[in-house]
Amino acid sequence: MQKLRLHLRTNHKCGCPILGKAFVSRVGFTSLPALVLIAFLAAGAAFAQTTAAPLTLPQVVELAKAKNPNLLAAQQNLLSVQAQEIQAAVRQNPNLAVTGTNVTLPQSNPAGPYNYSAQLSRLFERGEKRRWRLDTARSTTDETRDQYNLQEQQTILAVKQAFTSMLLAKAALKLAQDNLKDFRHELDISKARYDAGDIGKIDYERLDLQLAQFETDESSAEATLRQTSYQLQTLIGSDHPNDSFDIAGDIVPPALTSSLTDLEQKALAARPDYKAAQDAIRVADAGVKLAYANGTTDPTIEGEYDRAGTYNSAGFNISIPLRIFDRNQGNKETSKYVAQASRFSEIAARNQVFSDVDQAYVGYTTSKVLADRYNGHYLDEAKDVLSIAQFAYEHGGIALLDYLNAIQDDRTTTLNALNAYAQTWMAIHQLSYVTATEVAP
Repeated sequence: MQKLRLHLRTNHKCGCPILGKAFVSRVGFTSLPALVLIAFLAAGAAFAQTTAAPLTLPQVVELAKAKNPNLLAAQQNLLSVQAQEIQAAVRQNPNLAVTGTNVTLPQSNPAGPYNYSAQLSRLFERGEKRRWRLDTARSTTDETRDQYNLQEQQTILAVKQAFTSMLLAKAALKLAQDNLKDFRHELDISKARYDAGDIGKIDYERLDLQLAQFETDESSAEATLRQTSYQLQTLIGSDHPNDSFDIAGDIVPPALTSSLTDLEQKALAARPDYKAAQDAIRVADAGVKLAYANGTTDPTIEGEYDRAGTYNSAGFNISIPLRIFDRNQGNKETSKYVAQASRFSEIAARNQVFSDVDQAYVGYTTSKVLADRYNGHYLDEAKDVLSIAQFAYEHGGIALLDYLNAIQDDRTTTLNALNAYAQTWMAIHQLSYVTATEVAP
């Protein structure tokens, strides 16, 4: 059999329009609804062109960012949370009251002259309540933004895993097709030998029965490829899977150059869940300040103008609540405990960052060692064994059973190599996820 090529590469370049890296940023929120529509239309145009050229992993990730409906819903939720900053910044409205009495009676009526009055009043907040409300709203927006980024990272991880599964399915299908083609050629040779009386009927029929296994492998690989394709298309926002959808990539994983310490530091700087935990501290601290501010007294100042008959007068009124019993004591205590709890949560999130990175790094190093063993030794050895066994069997040097065992060993070794490559890619994707960076070179 011919030696299998496990490097699946393409020189084609997709002409699809690719969107920017991050959809939600700290600036430009006022134009996000328009950007959502533009991104959605551009992504739709890109997806419509998938039949022209296979998509690479970066292109698939960009499509998922632009079209995944769960991410689009999260973006709208982020906008709704940010809109609360507007409400938090509003000031107290003044109150205007106008009254009139006896306006229908003649001015000389002994019951009394007509009377008009106008009052203008306003509540004045003390304790910088507006400032702390706005600080709380902004910190909440930051926390929600980091939570959105975490959801985006989770979606990207799912896309990368689905991409790798489809890439593995493509490689497995190519392997099954090549094996079937080569074995059919070998079977044709054996049929000629059988017709010539060189081999017996039982040897030929045992070879013919082995063909069923290769045909089964091809059918199973085709079904797996279609299923993984549908899963990936769903993640990138396709409303109906397309059988012409295709991807391109290298099944053999690269070697990473970053050390464990570097990866841990990158994770601390970029992990959105850890940033969200830090934002939660700021939200809680602002909540403490707002609780104490809400315990202060807010006076209401009122100015009044009166006209009774021919007389004019003006006056004022100051109303100050006496906060003897309710000084917001309970909310003050509650806010302090919430702030302290958020600090413990931040420590837990930091510890989780180290744990996640360490576990993912162990998974990568272990799977990479195994993949290198197959790529550097076992694959070539299995091909050599099969080539020798094939030559020996055709020249009567070994029994049929030994030849069939060599075929089975080659098939199993190659499939194990593909799985080792895929597992290494999965470990690389997991490392990218737990560090919130792209670790693949």
